[in-house]
Amino acid sequence: MSEPIESKPRWERRKDARPQELLAAALQQFVERGYAATRLEDVARSAGVSKGTLYLYFENKEELFKAVVRENIVSSIGEAEQAVAAFEGPSAGLLRAILMQWWEQVGSTRLAGMTKLMMAEANNFPDLARFYNEEVITRAHGLIASVLARGVARGEFRPHDPQALTPILVAPVIMLMMWTHSFVPCDPKVDDPHAFMNDFIDQTLRGLLPPGSVVP
Repeated sequence: MSEPIESKPRWERRKDARPQELLAAALQQFVERGYAATRLEDVARSAGVSKGTLYLYFENKEELFKAVVRENIVSSIGEAEQAVAAFEGPSAGLLRAILMQWWEQVGSTRLAGMTKLMMAEANNFPDLARFYNEEVITRAHGLIASVLARGVARGEFRPHDPQALTPILVAPVIMLMMWTHSFVPCDPKVDDPHAFMNDFIDQTLRGLLPPGSVVP
């Protein structure tokens, strides 16, 4: 009588899992557990592979975290940079488009949890904080500042310091992310984040546009 065939562990059936599957599983673990509490074996299990398979693609948890950020957030910034370079219309419309695109691709999605993670754990992981500042914050701020500077140079925005104004524009968006993804159960003040973004951008443009201009 032949021996019964034992069912194989899930990961043995999926050793060819693509790096994208590992990155998706890692994103979920980082957002739900935070950086410190995320274990590589849990990421591998969630992706349906062995921990050894994960090490074929990523040397350690720090490199996995960086890959998640680059694959999702940094890539979105790159797309926005290309859009800005190719845009030929008014700067007011460009600023609205860039801010709304950021909200739709990052702020309103699971990726917002990465911002929350960095705010909570940056002091404990200074190397990751430097990485995030260099590849996400500095680059994203530079993108917005370039749009503001474009508007000033074209006479479409009132004269101002784009570098000084950029953090002021970013802060309400970050707060909306925190409200939407963290505070709503305790303080449900934002019923419609999309309407919040539109109102915020309208008010911003009223301050930027020359007197008598119509907000697009």
